[in-house]
Amino acid sequence: MSITNEQILDAVAEMSVMQVVELIEAMEEKFGVTAAAAVVAGGAAAEAAEEQTEFDVILTACGPNKVQVIKAVRGATGLGLKEAKAVVDGAPAPLKEGVEKSEAEALKAQLEEAGASVEIK
Repeated sequence: MSITNEQILDAVAEMSVMQVVELIEAMEEKFGVTAAAAVVAGGAAAEAAEEQTEFDVILTACGPNKVQVIKAVRGATGLGLKEAKAVVDGAPAPLKEGVEKSEAEALKAQLEEAGASVEIK
C-alpha cells in the first residue's frame, strides 16, 4: 500500500507543533540531513534562477601592451592619463560597476583587443 504526498501532508497538519518538531528531528537522524540545509539550498536555487542584470567589469591584468591598455581604459572610463595608469598598474581593479550586459561585453572585447585580461562578474 502506497501513501500519497497528500496523505502525508494531511497527517502532518493534524499534528501539534511539538510532534512536528519531533518528526523533523527523527527524519534528520534517519536520513542524515538537516532541514536548514534544504532551506538554504532552495533559497540559493531561487536566487540562481533570477537573471543577473547588472555586471562589473574587472581588469585582471594589463598584459604586454600596457600603453594600449591605458588608452583603452581612458577611452572607456573617461579617466585622465594618470588615473588610467594607476588603474592599470593596480590590476586587478574594477573599471565599471553595475553596467548592462551588452556594455560590459563591449568593454571586455575592447580591452582584450588592446591586450588586457578582463573578467565580467
